[in-house]
Amino acid sequence: MNHQELEQMRARSNNQMKKTLNWWDLIWFGIGAVMGAGIFVLTGQAARNDAGPAVVISYFISGVSALLSVLCYTEFSVELPVAGGSFSYLRVELGDFVAYIAAGNILFEYVVAGASVARSWTSYFATLCNHNPNDFRINVPALADNFNHLDPIAVVISILVCIGAALSMKASSRFNSVTTIVHLVVLVFIFITGMTKANPANFTTNFLPFGFRGVLKASAVLFFAYVGFDGVATLGEEIKNPGRDIPIGLIGSMLVTITTYCVLSATLCLMQPYSQIDADASFTMAFQAAGMNWAKYIVALGAIKGMTTVLLANLIAQARYFTHIGRTHMAPAILASIHPKTGTPVNATVIMTVANCLVALFTSLDVLANLLSISTLFIFSLVSLALIVRRYYVTGETSTSDRDKLIIFLTLIVGSSIATAVYWVLSQGWIGYVVTGVIWFAATLGLQLTLKQAKKPKLWGVPLVPWLPSASIAFNVFILGSIDVPSFIRFAIWTLVLLVYYIFVALHASYDAARETDRVEAQASQASQASQATNMEAGTS
Repeated sequence: MNHQELEQMRARSNNQMKKTLNWWDLIWFGIGAVMGAGIFVLTGQAARNDAGPAVVISYFISGVSALLSVLCYTEFSVELPVAGGSFSYLRVELGDFVAYIAAGNILFEYVVAGASVARSWTSYFATLCNHNPNDFRINVPALADNFNHLDPIAVVISILVCIGAALSMKASSRFNSVTTIVHLVVLVFIFITGMTKANPANFTTNFLPFGFRGVLKASAVLFFAYVGFDGVATLGEEIKNPGRDIPIGLIGSMLVTITTYCVLSATLCLMQPYSQIDADASFTMAFQAAGMNWAKYIVALGAIKGMTTVLLANLIAQARYFTHIGRTHMAPAILASIHPKTGTPVNATVIMTVANCLVALFTSLDVLANLLSISTLFIFSLVSLALIVRRYYVTGETSTSDRDKLIIFLTLIVGSSIATAVYWVLSQGWIGYVVTGVIWFAATLGLQLTLKQAKKPKLWGVPLVPWLPSASIAFNVFILGSIDVPSFIRFAIWTLVLLVYYIFVALHASYDAARETDRVEAQASQASQASQATNMEAGTS
């Protein structure tokens, strides 16, 4: 199955992507893909409405959960350096159906992420021009709330980013590196300048205004701030040395991001009381409130640069995901095409940009953020689950009894994680956590003690398996429990749509593609045998 993903699926694109990236490029892609959206887009909302100054803890909790997922992604991306990212990992380990449902949510995740950042780009551009964040949007009262502020600037910036992403991968990488460095300089400026206006009373007085429940609710939304690192995994086909470059790029960029988020969110809460923080353009408004009008222009410019790199990295990853999904025929095959001159997936880039623009034009940020967190946490949980399956199960080698044990232990790990999240939502007590925690611990320990790992990573592996991927599942599912009910309803509707499409279209298309692959392999085998027979006859003669 690994060979099929690495070789046969790539061949369906007719042309190959160009290997132009190294670990240095990946670190800047990782930072550029993540940093900008989270700290500038959601910090103000989370601090003002959910966590107060304890938003620092929210960022740390989300960061730890993301780091566990990063470790799981890293092992997969080193072993399977293909454009499909998590879709490919799940397809190899859990099968086409699970991979398809994940693929639909990956689509959802990246479209929502691109739309969110594009709308926030408009907010910061407005403040840079001495306007309120919503001034450049068109209000249409006839449309429903949260969908009635049209954002044409978000559409324009998305199209410009699309043009750059489609033309050249190496040029996009250089642009990303330069703008990300500038962005980091601005973040250092925010920290140093912001601390000159710090008031410790803003931070220590009423540190937990919404309680620990509010901290976890903020963590669920702030998980959006770490979206993007998984996009680095989709660059596998364009990386010169995946075994060395991917671990350095993924893990290094995530550690820098977690530290930066915690430091800057603390700076914001030191500058203003949490109740006065602006929800849309928090940092620029904080400097304005502190009497530093000149500083807000630097902050706004840095935010725009940061969000531009996020849009670029998001679209690059988005296009590569769907290039590989198109190769399997679960999505239209037109997505699989690689342009012969640019070596980039132009078709997928353009089609995904159209989807981003449609969502960005209508939908407000608060609706987008919760939807994004659900899809992201769901996919990360599946990847962690798939890593355990990869380590402990090999078809044709693992015995039936060991397979059954693995299923039981995984069911207990996932079930106890869901029970913990449900108990958090429904109860104020603590006894339930003891029960679910013991079940999770016993299941993970049983997995370690009673089953032998069937497959060892060849180049780089997650340490402390099964504990770290099991903890990743528990973290992700628990954070899911803090997301509001309407977001789950929208998520369920989207998943139902995916299921209908799978039954009537994707299932048949992927089956036909698999039959075509088998036919080609059979012809190649026959040709090889015929060639060998001819050589033997010639030798005999």
